[in-house]
Amino acid sequence: MTEDQRRAIPFATRAALASVAMATFLIALKSWAAWTTESVAMLGSLADSGLDLLASAVTLYGVRLAATPADHDHRFGHGKAESLAALFQVMLITASAAGIAWRAIQALGSDAPKQGAEFGIGVSLIAILATVVLLAYQRSVIRKTGSVAIVADNVHYQSDVLLNGSVIVALVLDQYFGWHDADPIFGIVIAVWLAWGAFRASSSAIDHLMDKEWPEQRRAEFIEVAARQPGIKGIHDFRTRHSGAHDFAQFHMEVAGDITVAQAHKVVEGVERALHAAFPKVEVLIHLDPEGHVDTDNPLIEADVTPPWFGKRA
Repeated sequence: MTEDQRRAIPFATRAALASVAMATFLIALKSWAAWTTESVAMLGSLADSGLDLLASAVTLYGVRLAATPADHDHRFGHGKAESLAALFQVMLITASAAGIAWRAIQALGSDAPKQGAEFGIGVSLIAILATVVLLAYQRSVIRKTGSVAIVADNVHYQSDVLLNGSVIVALVLDQYFGWHDADPIFGIVIAVWLAWGAFRASSSAIDHLMDKEWPEQRRAEFIEVAARQPGIKGIHDFRTRHSGAHDFAQFHMEVAGDITVAQAHKVVEGVERALHAAFPKVEVLIHLDPEGHVDTDNPLIEADVTPPWFGKRA
């Protein structure tokens, strides 16, 4: 674990703790409001906050586990724990969406108006304000750490702003305009929104667990830095992956076949220093090959990834 990664741990942990505290506060507030108003939309909002608490607790555990240093059984660290925590959140969100949709469908056609709409509206306004503050804090932590678990938590809380706003609209339409189906209809809309948010949040976590390659632009920038270092004759078999807050890159680097091991080692050290300066959060693994060496005919192995200008250097 690099020094930058060690410094990022407290930020991610504090963000996860803030999420747990926020969810606990909103559960207490919305439980009272749901009991008073008997609103399906408010009930959906309460269920979402309940899942927020469980999901945030899992996020806290995942962030702390991902920050655990590499050990004998996990030599590449525990970075994927964040992705597992994010997927657990997705499952909870999906289950919540299904439950809310079912309760809303059952409530369609009811003519009974909701009680205490003013109280429910006030609670939703407080929830929106508190959520906006949490989102701003989480985004600042994401910029510092890149934590995928905090990203998933942030996506979920983004939906809470719309969710609480829809509760306000549903209560207003029901109480003041007599449209009693507004509450269950908005409950269904909330369920659909939650399901869509779960789908979006799952994609990044799945990519990390499946060791998806970096975007092409970042790959090109990485190779551009490596290829400019003296002593390199070519680069091939370049592979990258992302695991939690950790990035990994490995490649085969060609050097002149007639130099000594000590000289080749010096070339590797120069490349590693340059890459660490440009990409401080990336763990680099370099395999040395003599110039012109071909490893395999596997079509997934890139025979040459050096930039177009590489062979034209003075």
